[in-house]
Amino acid sequence: MVPISSSRRPARLRPVAQTLGVGLAGLGVYAAVGHLGYLPHPPFQLVVLAAAAGLFALRRRWPGPVLLVLAALTGPVPAVGPVTAAAAYSVARRMARPRPRARLLAAAGALLVVCATVTGPRLGPGSAAYGLAVGLVLAPAAVIVPGLVGTAQGQQGRLLRALRERGDAAERARRLADSEARIHERSRIAAEMHDLVGHRLSLVSLHAGGLELALEGAAPQLREEAVLVRRTTRDAMRELRQVLGVLGPLARDTGPDALTHATGTRADIEALVAQSRDGGIAVRLDWTGPDLDARPAPVRRAVHRVVREALTNVHRYAADAHVTVTVEHDTAVAATDEAATAAADGARVRVTVRNGARPGPPAPVEEPGTGRGLTGLRERVELLGGTFEAAALPSGGFRVAAAVPAESAGPGGGPAARRADDGPGTLTAAGQGAIGTDPTAPEPAGPGPDGRRTAEVLTLGFGLAALSALMVIGIAFVYAAQPSGRSGPPPLPRIGMTYAEVAGYGVLDNAAVRAAATGHEPPRPAGTTGCVYPFNGATERHPGGLLIARYCFDAAQRLIAIDRFDVPSVRDATPWETP
Repeated sequence: MVPISSSRRPARLRPVAQTLGVGLAGLGVYAAVGHLGYLPHPPFQLVVLAAAAGLFALRRRWPGPVLLVLAALTGPVPAVGPVTAAAAYSVARRMARPRPRARLLAAAGALLVVCATVTGPRLGPGSAAYGLAVGLVLAPAAVIVPGLVGTAQGQQGRLLRALRERGDAAERARRLADSEARIHERSRIAAEMHDLVGHRLSLVSLHAGGLELALEGAAPQLREEAVLVRRTTRDAMRELRQVLGVLGPLARDTGPDALTHATGTRADIEALVAQSRDGGIAVRLDWTGPDLDARPAPVRRAVHRVVREALTNVHRYAADAHVTVTVEHDTAVAATDEAATAAADGARVRVTVRNGARPGPPAPVEEPGTGRGLTGLRERVELLGGTFEAAALPSGGFRVAAAVPAESAGPGGGPAARRADDGPGTLTAAGQGAIGTDPTAPEPAGPGPDGRRTAEVLTLGFGLAALSALMVIGIAFVYAAQPSGRSGPPPLPRIGMTYAEVAGYGVLDNAAVRAAATGHEPPRPAGTTGCVYPFNGATERHPGGLLIARYCFDAAQRLIAIDRFDVPSVRDATPWETP
């Protein structure tokens, strides 16, 4: 089993956290609507809400069907609204084509309204008309608005990625131009060295050969000196060809070390190590990973040059030291397809040549090096996008280390850009579903600094909470606007009701009405223990008097009589009127 790194754990837990978040938002709407008393069939709605949260986790694999099913469930169960809103935002954000996205959002909104209208009489407010009102309230909050926000976010992410890719292409073009200028300059230097030095060395070699033949009979004791001059000139010509190969274009090698199909492979490195062993150096090769025969030619050439130059320096300065050549070819195994693609893009070839300290005092060097060999290696490796280090060890030895991207395409190319940046809303031509979404695209919290990601999560959380509040308010308005079921005038008290029931209809005693009735009321019925004189709709004023209602109760507080009688009104004359 491959252990899961700590950096991958947040990515694995993010979908679970998102599902729990939208589930809690749905529970909030469920609790708020239930508290207001507008929640028919609570157990059924709770079960549907749990099923909707489970469907939300599948939105990346089947984005279109999941959104449509959630919209259909939101009609009879408004608590599913926050789950549908989050799914609409996520799906719209990853869809690049505008027409399929608009059709999907329109279909989801229409399906929500239809389901709310159909289920209104049984699972909703009680009638199809008010079910239609609930659907019209939920469709914008659960589908339209989140879909528009997701569309804007997705377009912004795609625009940023396009700008980033354009900037990367411009940077690669600049590096390529610099590399070509450097190659042209090296070619010019190589041509000048060939014209100025090569011809002179050829003449020296030719004259040395003639001198050797002339001294063979005349002065045999000087012949060896002529032979030494000729051999030295030959070695100088060979080294000049090697220098011309370094200064020439990096895309092709010249001289005796021209590139072949085996250059830089394991067999080639083993041959270099064997040659050093034959020269009396104790060399050990440690190779990790597969062979490099499938890697690009610049990578293999760089590996060959690093090992060869490092072993050449060992031959010159530390021939009796122990040497270790290490080649590591990364082949990371990923648990997911996304991780495998990232691992392939980040694969590297690491080469390290380390020699220990000499067992005795340092040997004198007849001709110290100029350091151009290590400088040339550094330039070659950095042109491929790699890193190079060469330094003495505290123990007295020396270490040369290089790391080259395994997929470098050439000078200035850097790692191969085989795929676009996996930011929010990434779309691939091969991975699109039926509605044009990428099932492997990351979630809204896309890559970026931790601060930006936290701000985006908080913004989306507050937006979902606001939409949930709007859903609750809209549902409350629709349920409050429906009729209570009673029609016509309010009912009146009836004979036989208790005093509490009569008082429930607003029939309460009024002291002013009782005073007006005193002395003008008819006799009370037999068995009466008390009467109530209310000031309500039964007390009417007419010219010359008042119509008063009297409610009489027996000892058991039962209503036994309702009487209405007129009481004359008293009117004082104004001071200027004559009696």
